[in-house]
Amino acid sequence: MDWLILAPISGIISMIAAGYLYYWVVYRNTDTEKMREVGGAIEEGASAYLRRLYQALGGVVFIVGIILLVAVGWQNAIAYIVGSICSAFAGYLGMRVALKGNSRTAYAAHYGLNRAFSVSFFAGSVMGLSMVGLALLGISIFYYIFKDPHIVLSFSLGASSLALLAKAGGGIYTKTADIGADLVGKVEMDLAEDDPRNPAVVADNVGDNVGDVAGMGADLFDSYVASVVAAMILGAALFQLDWVILPMVLSAAGILAALLGMLLVRTREGENPGKALNRGTIFTAVFFTVLSFLVVRLMGASMGLFWATFAGMAAGVVIGFTSDYFTSTEQVAVQRTAEVSKTGSAITIITGFSYGLLSIVPSIVGICIATLASWYVAEYFGVPGVYGVSLAAVGMLALSGMVVSADAYGPIVDNAKGVAEQSGMSKEVIDIADELDAAGNTAKAITKGFAIGAAALTVLALFQAYTETAGIEGLNMLTPPVIVGIFLGAMMPPLFSALLMLSVGKNAFAMVNEVRRQFREIPGLMAGTARPDYRTCVDIAAKGALRELIVPGGLAMLSPVLVGVILGKAALGAFLGGSIFTGIIFALLMANAGGLWDNAKKLIESGAHGGKGSEAHKAAVVGDTVGDPFKDTAGPSINTLITVMSLVATVIAPFIGQGLLG
Repeated sequence: MDWLILAPISGIISMIAAGYLYYWVVYRNTDTEKMREVGGAIEEGASAYLRRLYQALGGVVFIVGIILLVAVGWQNAIAYIVGSICSAFAGYLGMRVALKGNSRTAYAAHYGLNRAFSVSFFAGSVMGLSMVGLALLGISIFYYIFKDPHIVLSFSLGASSLALLAKAGGGIYTKTADIGADLVGKVEMDLAEDDPRNPAVVADNVGDNVGDVAGMGADLFDSYVASVVAAMILGAALFQLDWVILPMVLSAAGILAALLGMLLVRTREGENPGKALNRGTIFTAVFFTVLSFLVVRLMGASMGLFWATFAGMAAGVVIGFTSDYFTSTEQVAVQRTAEVSKTGSAITIITGFSYGLLSIVPSIVGICIATLASWYVAEYFGVPGVYGVSLAAVGMLALSGMVVSADAYGPIVDNAKGVAEQSGMSKEVIDIADELDAAGNTAKAITKGFAIGAAALTVLALFQAYTETAGIEGLNMLTPPVIVGIFLGAMMPPLFSALLMLSVGKNAFAMVNEVRRQFREIPGLMAGTARPDYRTCVDIAAKGALRELIVPGGLAMLSPVLVGVILGKAALGAFLGGSIFTGIIFALLMANAGGLWDNAKKLIESGAHGGKGSEAHKAAVVGDTVGDPFKDTAGPSINTLITVMSLVATVIAPFIGQGLLG
């Protein structure tokens, strides 16, 4: 049997399901003219930014494509360009349905939480299904045509480089707007989060879509493709054709499992929507376990391959729910952080940061256990341990269809709440939207934890793929180039994070001044008799995000080349290792601390510790403002940074000699 055929078939099924859900969401009612007006303003701003972003990135893709054409060959150049296009299209399609879904979710809230939840979740599912469908279609088609995993590697590089810029740019945009809206609107003017009098509110809503939908979709598209390609390259290096095909077949099983899991995502009357999302993830994991077992047995492969895949998937679930423990309003970390907010913002920040540090421990332990388990169980069954680790990454990311759907649900319900408030809907509708939004914050935190764990195993597999391609058998820690490579690699994630967060601070400064200016100079704005200038705020966020992308994007693409050329292939391997270790630590800390501060604020806004307008609330808003660039800009972008650097290193590996110091 040609098992590979299952990959494109599953990809097509996933795209058909995404198309069906897209039209199902679009044909829901949006009711009032005011609701359509608010939703239209958000849609206009998001579309304008994404158009600018993709025009700018088109030039980058063209230049890199020419370089690959000259240096590597036309096959790699085409694969790179198509990978970039697929990543962009997946993000764009998901954002389009998110923009349609926000007002429709707000309207559905008139009929209760269950109907609103269904609209928002199925809108998010378009992102999840289109992402995995396009990714697997692209991988399988390029392999069908060229039968060379190294050409598919360029497809992955295209997806990753675009994902890095889309995620970082979207993160800068969304936090520029969010901080400006919060610091002036909430703290200084004592307005509700999505009060239409706030000039930055539309930019904030736009940012949720370009950062958390288009950006996060591109991020996981990148990890998903990279994990499959790394396993394929290792399978080819081990001269096992079935091991080249198996990662694609397992990914096909993951798509089918996600479709089955989505059918079981339903809220019960009075139930927290977050439990329904978690139930969907668990059922998807169970279905994938059964399907992956059948795939391995029917292909006649070693059972060690199944157990390695299972170890990665189980670790992904554990890491995701660890993020839930540290970011959920029902858990002690958030509750304690909200409580200490009564003493002011300083202890709020100290407590949230400390819990963020603690959250690193179970996730790192989970990654270590998955690595050891997948390595040794594979070797026990006669399979090289390195290939077992690569399958663990595939197993973790096989759940991406469901996980990305839950993640995209978050910004959709966040925007739905904004549409409800700006349209003047009843308190009952706003309360339902708020309940959906709280579950969305936790879902986003779980996804970020999952994405970080997946990136960790993916780059470990890519690291092995690099060493195989470069012909490195071991790294001697006593040689100066290797030591220097480790230090330079370890430096990259904090440097990259600093550049992104400084960009957010710089742009947020301009946004705060603009919002203050409008409140000061537009008569009747605070009274609600005048309309804010939303467009100027949207423009500040968009231009700032695109301008600030140049340095961090160039750093990610060029640093592996410089290290490899100057210090040699062993130093470049050490560089990748150093970036992996600090990258995972920083990403976990930032994602979980940021989500914790956000939900501590929401817990207070629900009435705890004095509620909205209290001193505790003001302190929590400051904590949330600090956490925003942590969780939505720097933290998730690190995943893509270390993946991009690993892919660049693997692509250039055949051309790197000993270096000037080798």
